[in-house]
Amino acid sequence: MILLDLFLGFLRVGCFSFGGAYGAIPLIRDVVMSYGWLDEETLVYFIAVSESTPGPIMVNLATYIGSSQAGFIGAAIATLAVIFPAFAIILLVMAAFRKLLRYKAVQAALDGVKPCIVGMILATGIYMIVSNIATFLPAFRSDGQGTLITVFLLAVVLAVEKGAKKDVSPIWLILISAVLGMVVYSI
Repeated sequence: MILLDLFLGFLRVGCFSFGGAYGAIPLIRDVVMSYGWLDEETLVYFIAVSESTPGPIMVNLATYIGSSQAGFIGAAIATLAVIFPAFAIILLVMAAFRKLLRYKAVQAALDGVKPCIVGMILATGIYMIVSNIATFLPAFRSDGQGTLITVFLLAVVLAVEKGAKKDVSPIWLILISAVLGMVVYSI
């Protein structure tokens, strides 16, 4: 039964998510919570790992959640279910792409979806910030090492973007964070 639930849950995510992975996180959260697969804290950890591993976040999340619930087969089913709708839609759209874009209504519909996607991504970010702050407020805990690493990373980003007038690669930020985390948290 869990395999069918994984397939149907992530098929729903694949069918109704727009705007990429960050726009899909609220839908994934709803599916995961409705089936009771993970708690909030574990889901946040899964999101963090999915962001830092290569590949699309939505696919990584489906794979990790499927694996946590039903092993390798669960991971395969959840991954296939989440990518199948996009795969099928892309095949259909590519077949009709040239004809569809000529219509102003199609262009208007695509332009109308953009603000919704931005709002969903913003709502997800605010939700994650508020839930993390709410987790730490009752205990009045402050992670000084984490704050130190964050301030250092902000300084690096500002120095490179203002001084060299270049964007900082997220890969470098992840590597710097990993090294700083190993150094700071081992002290």
